[in-house]
Amino acid sequence: MILRQLNRRLGEVNPQLQAQIQNLSTAELEELGEALLDFSSMADLAAWFESR
Repeated sequence: MILRQLNRRLGEVNPQLQAQIQNLSTAELEELGEALLDFSSMADLAAWFESR
């Protein structure tokens, strides 16, 4: 679900970021689900991972 939301909001998520997302725990996916509402670019997604 998160990948579909990200694809719709930001465009195609690259395979490296997809792999990182697939390795997240349920709690981390919930955090990402909330955070993605503020994302406006793929750089925001990458920064989210860097800040973890």
